[in-house]
Amino acid sequence: MAQVVRKAVIPAAGLGTRFLPVTKAVPKEMLPVVDKPAIQYVVEEAVAAGIDDVLLVSSPYKKPVEDHFDRAFELERRLEDKGKHADAAGVRALAEIAQVASVRQGEPLGLGHAVSLARRHVGDEPFAVLLPDDIMVDGGELLRGMLAAYGETGRSVVALKEFPMSEISSYGCAAAEPHAGNLVRVTQLVEKPKPEDAPSNLAVMGRYVFAPAIFGDLAEVRPGHGGEIQLTDAMATLMAREGMFGYVFSEGRYDIGQKQDFLRATVELALEHPDLGPEFRQFLVDLAKRHLGL
Repeated sequence: MAQVVRKAVIPAAGLGTRFLPVTKAVPKEMLPVVDKPAIQYVVEEAVAAGIDDVLLVSSPYKKPVEDHFDRAFELERRLEDKGKHADAAGVRALAEIAQVASVRQGEPLGLGHAVSLARRHVGDEPFAVLLPDDIMVDGGELLRGMLAAYGETGRSVVALKEFPMSEISSYGCAAAEPHAGNLVRVTQLVEKPKPEDAPSNLAVMGRYVFAPAIFGDLAEVRPGHGGEIQLTDAMATLMAREGMFGYVFSEGRYDIGQKQDFLRATVELALEHPDLGPEFRQFLVDLAKRHLGL
């Protein structure tokens, strides 16, 4: 039986240039989606799936991301002094949601390099990788399914989602064969192919469960454009040697690395918010009436 996956790695060292100028001083992972920073959704997803040991791969410019999951004693004390006990408890809970550690990526040398920095923390265990540009609002369902698939097969698992062929060039793409249920057997990985060259319409999403052997493969990857170590290259080597499965899903994902999807996530999640939802829904109805003449 495969080892239980107990650890998650969240690469959070990117510069967030698509959201400049706000990301000049604010890490993109700290941009709020309704009333929580984006990174909190990702950590909560890992916890909901049963993982409580999280490593943030950060950078010298991302200290607020690390601080968000640390104690803030002065803030807690002031809230308690003002009788805001629920707010104080909420702030305190962020430091207790999981065991959150961090390691710094000194240079932007690619996603593969960022994942490789988790080797000492992860050790000889399988682990999950969650990219923070993708937030999953599904109560951890996708990640739980992927963890279960790893437990059943003992092979690495990547999340896959169907996209129109016209959009496939924005993603890694997987050729796959049917296996069982949501699982497919991955036979080829292609990084951002042209639509006419894509082996399928299955795009690689930002959720992975890796066997620890991926670290050895990352160590052998030669730097590509810009000196970056590509995770896809190591995955292709691992797949050829051990095999790899894909877990196909369709719902719950927001690509908040894109402005349009960031706005969509903010609106849709605000509508579902128990306190904000009803009033915000009425605001949107009134707004549509004014602008569309309804």
